[in-house]
Amino acid sequence: MIPRVWFRAHWRVVTVVVLAAAGVAVSIAAPQDTVSEFKAAVAAAQSKPEAASLAAVRGLAKKFPKLADYIAWFTANAEFSSENFAAVAPALEPLWAQSPASPLVGRAALLGAQALQKNGNAAEALGLLRKHYMALSQPQGDLAMAGAFAANNDPVSAAVYAQRVYYGFPAATEAADADALIRTLREQLADKYPPAMGNVMLGRALKLLEAGQSDKARRELATLAPQLGGTEHDTALVKLGVAGYNIRDTHTAQRYLESLTVESPQADAERLYYLVLCARRFNNRDAMREALDKLARLHPDSTWRLEALLAVGNSYLVENQVDAYEPVYRACYEAFPKEAHASGCHWKVTWAHYLRRKDDAGNLLREHLRMFPNSDESSAALYFLGRLAANAGDASSARDYYGEISREYPNYFYATLARERLAELGAPPAASSPGYEFLRTVVFNTRSRTRNFDPNATARLRLERARLLAAAGFDDWADGELRYAAQSEDQPHVMALELAALASRRSADDQAIRYLKRYAPDYLYLPADSAPEEFWKLAFPLPYRADMERFAKENNLDVYLLAALARQESEFNPKAVSVANARGLTQILPSTGKELSRRLGIRAYSTARLFQPRVNLQLGSYYLRSVADSLEGRWEAALAAYNAGLSRAKAWSTWGEFREPAEFVETVPFSQTHDYIQIVLRNADIYRRIYGKQPAAPAVTEPPAARPAANRAVAEGAGRVSYSHGVDQRKKSSRPTGAR
Repeated sequence: MIPRVWFRAHWRVVTVVVLAAAGVAVSIAAPQDTVSEFKAAVAAAQSKPEAASLAAVRGLAKKFPKLADYIAWFTANAEFSSENFAAVAPALEPLWAQSPASPLVGRAALLGAQALQKNGNAAEALGLLRKHYMALSQPQGDLAMAGAFAANNDPVSAAVYAQRVYYGFPAATEAADADALIRTLREQLADKYPPAMGNVMLGRALKLLEAGQSDKARRELATLAPQLGGTEHDTALVKLGVAGYNIRDTHTAQRYLESLTVESPQADAERLYYLVLCARRFNNRDAMREALDKLARLHPDSTWRLEALLAVGNSYLVENQVDAYEPVYRACYEAFPKEAHASGCHWKVTWAHYLRRKDDAGNLLREHLRMFPNSDESSAALYFLGRLAANAGDASSARDYYGEISREYPNYFYATLARERLAELGAPPAASSPGYEFLRTVVFNTRSRTRNFDPNATARLRLERARLLAAAGFDDWADGELRYAAQSEDQPHVMALELAALASRRSADDQAIRYLKRYAPDYLYLPADSAPEEFWKLAFPLPYRADMERFAKENNLDVYLLAALARQESEFNPKAVSVANARGLTQILPSTGKELSRRLGIRAYSTARLFQPRVNLQLGSYYLRSVADSLEGRWEAALAAYNAGLSRAKAWSTWGEFREPAEFVETVPFSQTHDYIQIVLRNADIYRRIYGKQPAAPAVTEPPAARPAANRAVAEGAGRVSYSHGVDQRKKSSRPTGAR
């Protein structure tokens, strides 16, 4: 497998790229001086759009025919800046003819329409916007449509489009412009003004609630509610209480919702749900159960009842009250078996039985796979079925369960454990097993196991255009070209690889990772040999390797575990800041950094130094080692502590007699922390497979007692580091997330 190689030529060749999957060299032969001319001409036209600079940009069309749309765009912008509005529309003509379609169509339509209006051609402007309406970004597109209709003396249509912006995008900056236009049109039209429908006005208030603008939403709801009728009126009244709950005026919200009477079943179900939440916030379990029972009695099929079941079940789960949460979660999956949360509820019941070593645990594990074969917990169910089979002496079934994980989830946490178990079991027998026969009854999703990274004709053209733009220094335009192709064409993974390579070349490893996650979202299902080596190295980069190896060695850590942690915490963005104000590669809180730096003797420490990769890695590796020592070298618990705090990790460690680390992982009640542990350990395994020439050393290579006592004191006294950003997590389950 040949990795892709980029290099700057010194002899009139801009870029040579080796496409790893295809093994075919593709070169872009563009003389360096021509590319420099391209860059200089565009820069001149953007800074001083004089006749000479405009002529230079127009002249690029013959030299770069594959970038005719970009040259048209640069030319049209320069003409617009010079207020030569009549020349904008002709300048854009090559862009409309571009094949495959240009990613600039939407922006060009907005620019062209604006120029046409300024030149007095309002009808043509409206026609241009209508023709390319589907390519317009919103809400800018609808605001432009409103302006065009107004300029064409059609105030009614202008009002309709302005309302789309004002009511549909209340948190956008364009909403204020739409509001101003609406006021003008209302005055102009008087009785002929088309009033917004009640559901549309209510929708604006609900969007404000969703955007976290609860105070503003409450004010609008108070004004709006008397104007509404029926279900919309009831919904507005309930949402007034929701807004109060959101701003933590809980006593007022609770009293209001208790006294409120509504006729709509849906609104009443929501009212009862928020009474459950109010009671939970006050830790009033009797009131919580009373509201939940009322929901079950009055609105048994409402999704608000499902949400209430999750809220109540989770409140018991975080306190390890198994007998209290089991009937709640059971009601969840029995009453709502088709809902997305049902699998998580079933798993919590299943896991409680497994951990308490109940005889029906195996049946529940098999039931989980039959009912929810593609749930987030499927690999866990397969693994623990394998453990039960192995403990019962049925090595053949265990092997089949582990093999299923290895095939279906090749880059997941349980695949790592399954491969280890398979190695212990040795070669399989010829005969089928009970486990194999059971697996034949389960309908798993059919997943693609390979991707063709050989670009097709359209993709090759996109790549060539992007590379020309990048070679000329227009990285943003190159990224835009590739993102457009990834979103609208049939080889998004090829575009993702190119986007990641460009980002990596700019030392933006975090952006490279995000591009691959976004445009190749199923990459964890790909076996290692089904994607180019470069793909995996871009998805799991190893920047700052020398510092990582140095501090991993100093703290007796596995360097791949440290890399895995940094990838999950910050995606290797040294300037990352979390919502909790944790900073840098390993996400250290300023207060923790100050204490750790004192213990390590780092001179001239300041919070700003947390953004220095070397200092951050030094502190993060030391803290991780300290936490592990405080937890007797149990790495699953150490990662739980790193993410959620040492006191929580210690408490969770008492929740069962864990026979293996995976049992502790599944018992962690916060979904964020549960997923965090699995992701970091999975990442470490992938790093090991990509970069490890030899099997990596164990995470702990000396007894905890041999480590300095000061390390344990740091873990006890310095406080937690941060909550994870949640990057690259699995689909959210109903497991409570805890504070973030």
